[in-house]
Amino acid sequence: MPISDARKRANKKSDEKYWEYCTVKVRKGRKAEIQSAAEAHGQSINSYITQAIDERMDRLSGGEK
Repeated sequence: MPISDARKRANKKSDEKYWEYCTVKVRKGRKAEIQSAAEAHGQSINSYITQAIDERMDRLSGGEK
């Protein structure tokens, strides 16, 4: 079933309020590798990459938040 115009507007409003976009460029073929790894862990590409970033930032900061 297609998304209604009202739902699209609500999603856009929520995106603008709570989210920022960050584009990541990877070499050809790498996206498929990342997608496979994410699916193997039951995650989307976005959540997989975000978790990896969070873990590295936590590790590099000595676990301080």
